[in-house]
Order: sequence, then structure tokens, then C-alpha cells
Amino acid sequence: MKLFYFVLLMIFLVSCSSKSGYQLVWSDEFDYAGLPDSSKWSYDVEGNAWQWGNNELQHYTANRLENAVVKDGQLHIIAHKEDGFNRSYTSARLVTKGKGDWLYGRIEVRAKVASGKGTWPAIWMLPSDWEYGGWPDSGEIDIMEYVGYAPDSLFFTVHTGAYNHVKGTHKANGVLVPDAEHDYHVYALEWTASKCLFFLDDEKVFEFKKEERATSAEWPFDKRFHLIVNLAVGGNWGGKHGVDETIFPCEMLVDYVRVYQKDK
Repeated sequence: MKLFYFVLLMIFLVSCSSKSGYQLVWSDEFDYAGLPDSSKWSYDVEGNAWQWGNNELQHYTANRLENAVVKDGQLHIIAHKEDGFNRSYTSARLVTKGKGDWLYGRIEVRAKVASGKGTWPAIWMLPSDWEYGGWPDSGEIDIMEYVGYAPDSLFFTVHTGAYNHVKGTHKANGVLVPDAEHDYHVYALEWTASKCLFFLDDEKVFEFKKEERATSAEWPFDKRFHLIVNLAVGGNWGGKHGVDETIFPCEMLVDYVRVYQKDK
């Protein structure tokens, strides 16, 4: 049934996107069951050794249904409190790197965040080639972040060499959303050669523009980026007010991911 409605939706989207010049180039509707589609997603586990630079508490796993599974038409990213790993919590961090890398376009994700104090779910992008150097010099685009101790807020952010949270100069906007942890929302980024526009349910909530004489320090967003969907536990931001151990297992749900680009 979901496939039928998806076909109808695609017909509608194609008719709409042709007016604005956008065409669907990559998607995952999660209309299957089991592990996430390996032709579209990989697991990022490399940062387990150094807590991902944010003092996070989770151990990310790979090819483990307990932490990332597609069922009932959705991707479930699940955090557990459990023994047997080098940390007290497990979760998953899925990336499209090497399987979905884009320069400009509209990235759209319909999702429901994991809730509870200590959770830190995110939908975001990192450079695929790091041509301007390591973080933050090559940039970061946070399409959506949520921290469980602020259950009515969502955050939209960019980081660059000049503008980043280490310096306290990052460019961001926080939006009050009373049902942030209870309902699905559509998070979208429209990224062009001159600006990044962030949308919540088709309403623009943040804009970051390229400055007139910008160098890569201010605008590293002229290189390929890939998408990341993850559920972190604790960390410098997510764990600022501790972790409620009674919330586990908890999960982030993703209904679809769609990427559009304009006609050449």
C-alpha cells in the first residue's frame, strides 16, 4: 500500500519539481525489511575509539539489527543500554558516503526524533573529500539536531573554519516546536552555490549566505557532501544535563530520504 501511495506521490513531485527545475536523483523510501540498503548506506564506526570528538557515550555498531533495522516502512535507529561493548550504550550512525555524494541540491528527510534526556539525534552532512582540511575547515551542515533535555526545540546549524562552535561563532537557529519529540516532521536543506536554506515542514527557519569575498574559511560549501543520520547518547551537548537511563531502548524513526538536484 505504501508503494502505491509513493508512486502517486512521485507523479506529483515530478510535476512540481519540474517547475522549479528540481529532479529526484536519490532516495530511500524504506519500503523493504531488514538491514538498511547496503547500496545506499554504510556504517560509520571509525570514531568509536575517540568518542567522536564530543565525549559521546555510545558505541556505534555495523550490520546489527538491534541498532539499525528497516521495518513497517521506516528506518529505526535504536539506542540500547547494554553490556558487551566498550561503552554502556549502543546505537548506529548511517552514512551515504561513496553511495550518495552531492554538490548542491535539496535534501529532504521525514523523521521523528528519539526523545529523553541524553539523546542527541541528528540529520546532517559532512564533506566527502575534505579538500579544505579537517574539521571544521571543510565544513559541516546540520539539517536538524535535537537534544533530549530541550524537548520543545530543534536546531539548524552550519560550521566552517571561521564559524564553528569551538570558537563560539557558529551560525545557527533554534526553533521552538512543542511537538518536536512526538510527531514526524520534514527537515530539508536547499543548498546552492550562494546559500544554504533550512526548512521545517516547508517553512524556512534558517538561512546562511555566502559572503561577497568569502574564502573557504567562510564558505567551504562548494565541494561534495554526503548525508549522515545518527542517534548519539550523551556527549558535550547531548549529555549536558546527564542521561536518563530509564528511556532505553529509544529510537529515531526515518520515513524517507529524498535528494533532488536541478537540471544541468
